[in-house]
Amino acid sequence: MSISKFLRSRRFIFSLALLSVTAIALYSLPRTTLQSPMAIAAATFPDPKTVPLNVQGEQTAVFAGGCFWGVEAVFEHVKGVSNVVSGFSGGDAATAHYEEVSSGNTGHAEAVKITYDPAQISYGQLLKVYFAVAHDPTQLNRQGPDSGTQYRSAIFFANAKQQESAKAYINQLNQAKVFKGAIATQLTPLTEFYNAEEYHQNFITRNPNHPYVVINDLPKIKHLQEQFPTLYQNEER
Repeated sequence: MSISKFLRSRRFIFSLALLSVTAIALYSLPRTTLQSPMAIAAATFPDPKTVPLNVQGEQTAVFAGGCFWGVEAVFEHVKGVSNVVSGFSGGDAATAHYEEVSSGNTGHAEAVKITYDPAQISYGQLLKVYFAVAHDPTQLNRQGPDSGTQYRSAIFFANAKQQESAKAYINQLNQAKVFKGAIATQLTPLTEFYNAEEYHQNFITRNPNHPYVVINDLPKIKHLQEQFPTLYQNEER
């Protein structure tokens, strides 16, 4: 599917209508009912006491946290990250296509594969950005206006140490009571990662004025810059 076809698609038109309704509903709620990492100061998030991975050379991490457009854009602005790819994890190759995944029936989650240099940024620091900026880990099978298991919060760990690190940091966040609600993030073994269609890659760079992006994703990048200035890089990778 081309980007022009996507912009004419039923999902795009539905998204615009849904965004309008969601924005009105959210801003009508009392502020105390909103559950968003962006409402929590960065200092509230503990530094990860994660398991040292003791690795050298480029490494990868796979995270899912709602629509991959925004998650990708956040990590593209993180120092030490050399590449971020939007794609799908949790299902089979035969159905790893946007239109099928969007049905919510394939088992996939919209995810991103992050390539990073552990000499510049640790897996634990990536986890901190993931929980503090990239998405709301208390939402079950949804993020903002998007609903379905394909938008679930999930960490796809590549090895036992990544699994231990993620579990340890979730325990830290729970013990510190950073969030009012329970963390819904799943820890799932990484079997395969399938790249999404080309028009999804670097979507925000290509479509900075897209209504969905303006409402849901650009605030995350601003939050990263303001709350984590030492991790922020202006140039996207």
